Amino acid sequence: MLGGGGLVAANVYASATEGWGDGSHTNAHGQVLSTGMATIDCPDVGSRLTAVPDEARANVDRELAVLDQQTAAAYRRLQAAGQAGGQDTDSVNGAIMNPLNDKRAGTIERIADAIDQAGKRPEGLGDLAECALRPGGGDNGGQATAAPSDGTQQGGAGQAGAGQGGNGPVVSDYTDITSVQPDVPNPPQQAGASRGTFTSDCGVNANGLFNSDNVIVAPGVSNGAHHFHDYVGNQGNSAFASDEDLANADTSCVDKGDRSTYYWPVLRLQNGTRERDAGAPGGGTEGNAGKIVTPKQVTLTFVGNPREKVTAMPRLLRVITGDAKAFVNGPGNANASWSCTGFEDRQLKDKYPLCPQGSDVVRTFRFQSCWDGRNIDSANHRTHVAFATADGSCPAGFRPIPQLVQRIVYDVEAPSLQDGGRTVPLFAVDSFPEQLHKPVTDHGDFINVFDEDLMREMVDCINSGRNCGPDGAGNGDDNGSGSGDDNGDDNGSGSGGDNGTGNGSGSGDDSGTTATPTESSAPGTSAAPTAGSGADETKTPGYGATTDPGGSATSVPAPSVSNSGEAPRTDTATEPARRTKRGAGDQAVPAKSAKPSSPPAGSAAPAESAPSPSAPAASTSGPAAAAGYAQPAAAQARPQATQGGLAETGAHLWPAAIGGLLAMSGLFMLLRARRLRY
Repeated sequence: MLGGGGLVAANVYASATEGWGDGSHTNAHGQVLSTGMATIDCPDVGSRLTAVPDEARANVDRELAVLDQQTAAAYRRLQAAGQAGGQDTDSVNGAIMNPLNDKRAGTIERIADAIDQAGKRPEGLGDLAECALRPGGGDNGGQATAAPSDGTQQGGAGQAGAGQGGNGPVVSDYTDITSVQPDVPNPPQQAGASRGTFTSDCGVNANGLFNSDNVIVAPGVSNGAHHFHDYVGNQGNSAFASDEDLANADTSCVDKGDRSTYYWPVLRLQNGTRERDAGAPGGGTEGNAGKIVTPKQVTLTFVGNPREKVTAMPRLLRVITGDAKAFVNGPGNANASWSCTGFEDRQLKDKYPLCPQGSDVVRTFRFQSCWDGRNIDSANHRTHVAFATADGSCPAGFRPIPQLVQRIVYDVEAPSLQDGGRTVPLFAVDSFPEQLHKPVTDHGDFINVFDEDLMREMVDCINSGRNCGPDGAGNGDDNGSGSGDDNGDDNGSGSGGDNGTGNGSGSGDDSGTTATPTESSAPGTSAAPTAGSGADETKTPGYGATTDPGGSATSVPAPSVSNSGEAPRTDTATEPARRTKRGAGDQAVPAKSAKPSSPPAGSAAPAESAPSPSAPAASTSGPAAAAGYAQPAAAQARPQATQGGLAETGAHLWPAAIGGLLAMSGLFMLLRARRLRY
């Protein structure tokens, strides 16, 4: 009786608590039914501000962060409305959207006033105040609802809770990498190309340094990113870190001359794990939930230009690649690139890859490789750097600099889409809550804090066609040098495997599945480095003699930066910066089976092709919701009486039925024994 009763209780409890991870539902035939979710679409004011006086930059940055806070708060109210059963569009506009637009109008007016006091007042900024409600896909009876914030399933046709945080991902965010067409072959390099590479080994963030700040976009504002970042390299990162703080901080890089900051949104498994940020802003309270996955391998490679020599990066140069708001902004600045080991000649922009067994997920960031020669940052954090054109040329007034290529490998299995990730959990990057964890929002950030000597060494290695690593070794051999293979088994020079354990220097023997990355200027453009010649020298701000592509000595004006010497700014409306370090006691991610060290038979050698910063998302289907916006995947209507009904519940409660029979049998035997006794 006790055993049967316990079995009933355990099974009923388990059935009542499972199902949070459904990215969608399945019908009676086991077919996946994708669903979209409502979200809030606000114009990105920061990207429109191409000129902000230095005197106004601090106030403008703080007000831009307030705009993000307002949008995130409105999205949480939209989620709450969905959890309560949804509201019609008029009610949502009255209770959520109209107040949001009024608040944004006031904030934008303060931005315009701050710029006006220091320079010329921007025109048309007030037109960006109005946000729009982007309804979820499918027919839900005219209701505008978002997935509930607790991640539970929600009734109503065409709508369902998705992901552990209730705001994505959904199954339509994934695609089989083997169904993707290979990219266009790389164009040939020119005679004056800079063919070398320089690799810095800074680990995989095994020490667990995370926070939800963004010192580039929102300096002095805690939780300015509204999602958590992985950090490698500089260990002094927070929203309140000054240039001096970064210059004096420790570094995780093998070569201590590299104190640069490298960071990107964390990847999470939607498996029910409550991380330490589960109740914190930027974490669980903003829909970023689940187990943070430590990368298996992180490779940081600086490559050259296919046409000419590169010059040194200016010290403290800030570069952002990709767009954290690309789901609502559109693909104009998107630069996400997802693939699988063994298939890196196929890159995805707006889908997560489903990798075959024995293959790992790969995120690749190719940063801008042209610099304006003057500024280390700009008002929108973009216009001071640029991508090269298809033939490798920099825009007029820009000069080539070493291009950072970040390659991040994860040992995660392809999720089980047929059951919405119950069997094998979904994975997704952290995002702003209203961006719904879409893969197109992936992005990377970099601040150059290289020592002068190491930066000169980098430029010399790249321009002379050598492949150099953190141990200073370098040669002109294309095979085996550089960043190592997909599985961290590098026997040549460079950074070695997952934790920098490469075996020695020399030409090496790289048996992995990726070619040494080189300068990329357009989709699919890269080439293997070969021997090259040196170049003349020039002076770059912050560094000594470096290479000039024109071959003549050039005097470059000192780069400008806003408030570079002032104390870190603080925002009294926010809490202190959060710096979360995961301790040794935290649960580790279950290991997968060992991966083969070579790609599947017949697979092409991946080219690590670069996405175009202006190309539309490759696999987005359907018409655009508005000009420049990417339409979310359409949702399929959910059949009635096939999801959440008694038939489905009974199918999951068969252990409870057996327990009930055991309990009844025990009771019968007890009564029979009592009758025999008396």
